[in-house]
Amino acid sequence: MARVEFKNVVKEYVDEKRGNFTAVTGSDFIINDKEFVVFVGPSGCGKSTSLRMMAGLERQSSGDIIIGDRIVNDMHPKDRDIAMVFQDYALYPHMTIRENLSFGLKNLKRPKDEIERKVAEAANILGLTDMLERKPRELSGGQRQRVAVGRAIVRDPQVFLFDEPLSNLDAKLRVQVRVELAELHKRLGATIVYVTHDQVEAMTLGERIVVMNKGTIQQIASPTELYNKPNNMFVAGFIGSPAMNFIDSRIEGGRAFFEGGSIALDDAMTSGLKAYEGKPVVMGIRPEHIYGDDFVHIASKEHTIVAQVQVIENLGAENLVYFRIGSRMVTARVNPVTEARIGQTKTFVVDRSKLVFFDPSTEVRIEL
Repeated sequence: MARVEFKNVVKEYVDEKRGNFTAVTGSDFIINDKEFVVFVGPSGCGKSTSLRMMAGLERQSSGDIIIGDRIVNDMHPKDRDIAMVFQDYALYPHMTIRENLSFGLKNLKRPKDEIERKVAEAANILGLTDMLERKPRELSGGQRQRVAVGRAIVRDPQVFLFDEPLSNLDAKLRVQVRVELAELHKRLGATIVYVTHDQVEAMTLGERIVVMNKGTIQQIASPTELYNKPNNMFVAGFIGSPAMNFIDSRIEGGRAFFEGGSIALDDAMTSGLKAYEGKPVVMGIRPEHIYGDDFVHIASKEHTIVAQVQVIENLGAENLVYFRIGSRMVTARVNPVTEARIGQTKTFVVDRSKLVFFDPSTEVRIEL
């Protein structure tokens, strides 16, 4: 396996009518050998374009792409020693699973015994051994996706590239195949680059995650760091479900004031926000760090919010309670037996140790 490196990679598209469009702006990163890295972001953020540039299906406008110890800028895709799994399974319907798995190796003129060995190994790893004589139409969506992964495994490439491979599967099957992919990475010890728009997939699969927006990398970090220390409001709002709450606030005298109330800050926060004294900030708090006061035995008024309940979503294992502070809708993830009712004025307790603050003009997180 091998590492992948982007050095100031830019991708521009030229349109005579609309002018130039920059899909990826100066990407710099290193994916380490045997690492599982996930690119995530909304549609059009540049994540799939980045993957396609690694594969050689798109040519970068400038910058260098390095796979292993080779600069591959001018290298044909077939010579880059990568294997790509697409959203569409792209299996040959008239071939058996065995024939689908072996097709690429036959084109490469590999010895027959080597082909048989690699097909058998891949089938065993993916639980396809009993299905080798079936046609793709006889398999479920999850099984077909495993065949698509198997075609990549038999190649024994330096790097595996996955472009939203679970998008065509239903929710339950996505979870199942997601677990299988995580186990597969452990077994193969492979370098895997995975693209998705689903932040749950990103958080559960990636050892590190590359968050992109509008062609620019916003943050590269582990799932835990992204969740607890997002670089900016975009990352904070994109990572986590439900998303982080943002409350327009003002710092004065060791308190964060907002419409209808205030929260006392601890000494460390007060010191870290000294430069914002008397100025507006955006206070961030995740839904699971807001509790209904009926489940908190000791609730200081110094870190509570009193608001009218607007909406309640009963999800069985938990309830999501929505209330409004100023123009912002705020979500609290509470115990499912909460006594909250729509229209009720309720006291919510905030875990102030989990508060984060952002500069409203730059949307960058303030280091405390």
